[in-house]
Amino acid sequence: MKVLIAVTHLLGTGHLSRALTLARAFLAKGHMAQVVSGGFPAPQLNTDGIELLQLPPLRSDGVDFTRLLAEDGTLADRSYLASRQTALCAALQHLQPDVLITELFPFGRRSLRKEFLDLLEAAHALSQRPVILSSIRDILAPPSKPEKAGKADAVITKFYDAVLVHSDPAATRLEASWPVSKALAGKLRYTGYVAPPAAGPHPRLAGAGEVLVSAGGGSVGTPLYRAALEAARLMPDVPWRLLVGGADASARITDLSKLGSPARLEPARKDFRQMLSHAAASVSMCGYNTALDLLQAGTPAVLVPFDAGNETEQGLRAASLAPLNGVRVIETAHLTPETLCTAVKAVLQAPPRLAGGFRFDGAARSVDIAAELAGGRG
Repeated sequence: MKVLIAVTHLLGTGHLSRALTLARAFLAKGHMAQVVSGGFPAPQLNTDGIELLQLPPLRSDGVDFTRLLAEDGTLADRSYLASRQTALCAALQHLQPDVLITELFPFGRRSLRKEFLDLLEAAHALSQRPVILSSIRDILAPPSKPEKAGKADAVITKFYDAVLVHSDPAATRLEASWPVSKALAGKLRYTGYVAPPAAGPHPRLAGAGEVLVSAGGGSVGTPLYRAALEAARLMPDVPWRLLVGGADASARITDLSKLGSPARLEPARKDFRQMLSHAAASVSMCGYNTALDLLQAGTPAVLVPFDAGNETEQGLRAASLAPLNGVRVIETAHLTPETLCTAVKAVLQAPPRLAGGFRFDGAARSVDIAAELAGGRG
């Protein structure tokens, strides 16, 4: 089969990371997969062997997802958005995919609704319409108004064959964050969590015995980093390392270095998942990919879910993980160097946490579902 995955990450890089994992799973089973990315480049992510087409990139204006900024930081105008739509539809026409996957849409990316609808209309107009799937994580941002869920249902009914829910239904069902109508329920396919294989040990034992602080690949997490720098001063017997993400990582590191903390500061790393295998503890937000990394590695974890701009997704996910051994959750309103130290000390003393019982084969299962719906094409 030929597969086209359309994804645009606007703040962090989790959406792109998940799309790349899906692409690798298709490639591993002998299919052709192309990822069309509409967010800013994320060089820290592994794209080896994947055909990645970069659209003119967009990012949100902080947590305001209604304001989309172009590559030069100005507000994206109609011409800029039109150039993206043209390139995206051209990729579809060139590849003539057997399967088209839209990441998050129509459950999110409403500011890019026209772009995605144009893609869907173009897909339906192909001489052989591809199987069309929506790919969503375990927990969504709940719709602020009932009509938003209704609009998503209408798009699913008109264009889509199925919705891939990348969750283990024994742990989290879509109903926890999104109103599931009878029509939508009939389209849902639970895949299990989409995660790459467990990273295993780091060849140089990087991160061994450290408190590893991260905030994803985007330019967020400054309050967390600042609290961690002060917490490192309060725990001089334990080494702390901060991995700073975002395109402006170097400038952020320079600014944070002025606080004079004993913690080590460096840009986000591609071997982060391997470092978790040896870390004494992790301090992080609670995005989908980070949560799965922690579950796979079994690392003691302090979670500070991202909640700026009325975001609730990470808080819901963190709450579902809080009962596990070696997990503590701190709301950002209660984040201080002192509360962070208390939480880190608690997880360091907690019993080990095992990964048993969770399904991490969601990428392979997604391939199987797509192949089944495509009826053996390719």
